[in-house]
Amino acid sequence: MLALGAALVAGAAGIANAQPTKPLKLIVPFPAGGTADVLPRILAEKVRVAYPAGVVVENKAGAGGNIGADFVAKSEADGTTLLASPPGPIAINHHLYKSLPFDPTKWVPVTVIATVPNVLAVSNKLPVKDVAEFIAYLRANPGKVSYASQGNGSTSHLTASLFMQLTGTKMIHVPYKGTAPALVDLVAGNVDVFFDNISSSAAFHTGGKLRVLAVADDERSPALPNVPTFVEAKVPGMEAVTFFSIVAPPGTPRDAVAYAYKAFAAALALPDVKQRFAEQGAIPGGASPEKTGRFIQEESDRWSKVIKSAGVTVD
Repeated sequence: MLALGAALVAGAAGIANAQPTKPLKLIVPFPAGGTADVLPRILAEKVRVAYPAGVVVENKAGAGGNIGADFVAKSEADGTTLLASPPGPIAINHHLYKSLPFDPTKWVPVTVIATVPNVLAVSNKLPVKDVAEFIAYLRANPGKVSYASQGNGSTSHLTASLFMQLTGTKMIHVPYKGTAPALVDLVAGNVDVFFDNISSSAAFHTGGKLRVLAVADDERSPALPNVPTFVEAKVPGMEAVTFFSIVAPPGTPRDAVAYAYKAFAAALALPDVKQRFAEQGAIPGGASPEKTGRFIQEESDRWSKVIKSAGVTVD
């Protein structure tokens, strides 16, 4: 904490009157229990020194993240209410929904918290041991295998859509309200497949409660070093990494954004934060607001192509 305090004092030098007098509200637009909730809570502990009035993490779930996002978008643009979210309401939902109550192109980027690869997790009841067997099983049983997602238009939904495009297979979509309930049903065998974040599924795989067959990244994850990538499993192009970022309401002043960025970047650089993120299978971020903005735009463009190719829509 002393190191963080020193870093923040040094980093905030020259940002006149930027230290807020109000508590910081970090709004997570998804339910508690998933990666989207865990990572911001780790950081909230560390940035309290930069926000003397306190730091509060609030879950405002619903509508693919749009309810919480709308709350933040309409909050006072003073840097004390921020959205901590996976891609949905930041980079994806405007490609899915006919209309939104907020304009996601107007977010003011602060930083990327982390990136986390998605994985193919299957129920122990599914009679497959690897990706090749899984694809063969899907082709032998078209439209009979069910896959969970964190909700319509979520990264797990779109990752499954990408997989089906690449393999010419078909599954039945079962949307849930977040990661936790989807995992509960996957472990219980009530649903067959879940393209989950590695951070949520790794412990269940290690504990033998489900099987992770492949990682959707360009290299194996240190969290599950014995699990192959999709490229190794002969499914090229199957890469899907979920990012978690912090953005501010439209019109937030530059000095308030700079103050928040320095606070979170200092927290992300702490060794114990890196360790706790690694335990979640997450690679810490910390990119500047400018780089974060470019990254979000690139991800938005990439998922837009998947959405259009798969014909995914959300009412």
